[in-house]
Amino acid sequence: MLEGKATVKETDMSEKMQSHAMASASHALDLFDVSDSLSLAAHIKKDFDRAYGSGWQCVVGSNFGCFFTHSKGSFIYFSLETLNFLIFKSPSN
Repeated sequence: MLEGKATVKETDMSEKMQSHAMASASHALDLFDVSDSLSLAAHIKKDFDRAYGSGWQCVVGSNFGCFFTHSKGSFIYFSLETLNFLIFKSPSN
């Protein structure tokens, strides 16, 4: 596992949830090739859906832009290895 080597760029998550996000990303990197961004993102999204309820979104890659609305306390953007990870929960209407 690569836990502890992540760099948080922006977040409004609790420390516990941040640790979970980085551990989930690290575990995904143990299971899938670094070039398989879709499988990495799907694994993390499903992990967060199981742990915190449905509605989570995950984007993984080395170069992407985004603009979104998220539920308060559910956003993190961090880097691990050569990839950036964006995890957030969509707001419920």
